[in-house]
Amino acid sequence: MTPTLLGRWQTRLLLLATVGIFISIPFAIGLIGFQPGIIYFWIIAYVAIFGIFWDIVYDQIQKRRWDRDWPALYQLLAGVWEFVFVVCGVKIIGFLPTPVPKEELPFFLIILHYGMVWLAVFIASQSIMRILFPRWRFHGGRWL
Repeated sequence: MTPTLLGRWQTRLLLLATVGIFISIPFAIGLIGFQPGIIYFWIIAYVAIFGIFWDIVYDQIQKRRWDRDWPALYQLLAGVWEFVFVVCGVKIIGFLPTPVPKEELPFFLIILHYGMVWLAVFIASQSIMRILFPRWRFHGGRWL
């Protein structure tokens, strides 16, 4: 599938609003980690908001490739880049506001949370989206 910009946005928002929230709930209620709270939902929101802008960049990169494809390796690199951006914004530099001071945020939990959400979203985009939305593949990632 070659995703279009609208397809990227729809897929990102759908997967973060479903899979991302589902994975974040155990963190938010304290089943995973030792600091329950809504900070994990803030991180999901930042990934969604900034991801919309990053998708514009990714779409331009994709259009410059000879096959106009976006392989899974690029999706992996995009996930790593977005992780670095969000961690710098929330924990290291702290330019993104959060309900918890950046000094109190456990770095390991942010890594674990983001990694689990990203892995779940990646697996869902490569498997379950193709089952639930068969036309999704052939419409550039748009599911509406």
